[in-house]
Amino acid sequence: MDFQVGPIRDASRAGDYGRVIELARKGRRMTQAALGQALGMSQSAVSRLEKRGSASYSTDVLAAAAAHLQIPPALVGLADGRTAQVHARDDDPMHRRTVLGGALAAITAPLLAPVPDPRDTTGGQAAALRLTTSAYRRLDGTTPSRDLADAVDGHIRLIQTITRSVTGEADRVRLAAVGSEAASFAGWLAWDKGDHGSARSWYGGAVKAARTAGDALLTAYQTGTLAQFEAHAGNGVQALNLTRRARRVLGEQRPVVADAWLLSVEALGHAAAGDRRSADQALTASRTAAEALSNGHESPPWPWVFSFTPAKVAACRVTCGARLGLPEWVLGVDVEALATGHAKQRALLLLDVAAGHLAAGRVDAAFALASSALDVGLQYRSGRIVERARAVRRSLTTSSPPKVVRDFDERLHGVYL
Repeated sequence: MDFQVGPIRDASRAGDYGRVIELARKGRRMTQAALGQALGMSQSAVSRLEKRGSASYSTDVLAAAAAHLQIPPALVGLADGRTAQVHARDDDPMHRRTVLGGALAAITAPLLAPVPDPRDTTGGQAAALRLTTSAYRRLDGTTPSRDLADAVDGHIRLIQTITRSVTGEADRVRLAAVGSEAASFAGWLAWDKGDHGSARSWYGGAVKAARTAGDALLTAYQTGTLAQFEAHAGNGVQALNLTRRARRVLGEQRPVVADAWLLSVEALGHAAAGDRRSADQALTASRTAAEALSNGHESPPWPWVFSFTPAKVAACRVTCGARLGLPEWVLGVDVEALATGHAKQRALLLLDVAAGHLAAGRVDAAFALASSALDVGLQYRSGRIVERARAVRRSLTTSSPPKVVRDFDERLHGVYL
């Protein structure tokens, strides 16, 4: 979509940011209801937003919509010095909670500041807390989890303190969803540190908080995330049980992106259980669903703010192949094309590819890749990466290891993460 010319640019210059959002939404073939679900708003509230003309807007809502629709923030007056005209009114329906996608935009727009609504104090707090969670998530790609963990723990304690102070049920529900997101991120950090006990506890807490929030999509997402963790931990049966539970929460009308993602998680569970045939079937079904997403289905609903593409299914197949000892699933893939995440995610994928090379008897190639991944693990002090590197090393049994392996052993010696 070209934002630099045509009706969108004209609407932006006129200050009609609702029209900008409407045109971008239609360009992405998204309904008002779908956008509202992503932004935590009703369909009618989205309709009013799009018809607002050059009147005042909430920056929280503009940021959330811009992030979800991938609109340059400048086009809604948030990033080029033209702060959107904002006026907090007692009856303004736009001061509702923003979601993860909106939080990401807020971080990239330093001019953005929460606008208080005197009759929606807790809603404003929830939005601010969610923005903070997202800010920490953004730092995860470039910061050791050990450096983030204490700050995130304090953030969660603040969420708990605020939750205990509220009296209304609607406020508790709103804050429970915020707490679920923060707990899930704390679980991710613990996992990266190699602390499986804490990770499991945090992920379980995220599921419980999502249930308290009464949000089926969030509950299924957090349950699937716990299933993914258990699969990587080698607990295949538990991972499969959790995946089935996530599907039951959503029922038969689950979004396509949820189906595609849960099928990939199911494949990881089958791989952990050593079931090649079932893993292959799940991966094939996941790829079919991902291709359907790529061919024009609506943008995924929150909390699936990420895109789920065939490339992600291919990366999952590499991981499954590494667990199953199937080099044909691992070798020959374009690792650079698949490794689209941050450095820590790429390192884990490299270790899966290294395991494939090792299964094929290519020791030198395997440990060249493993050494590169280990560099990242040591740089970020990631217990998860280092333990995965140790697992690759354990899979090679030899009384006379070649030099590349001896060098690898030397690098691991004295590493305590």
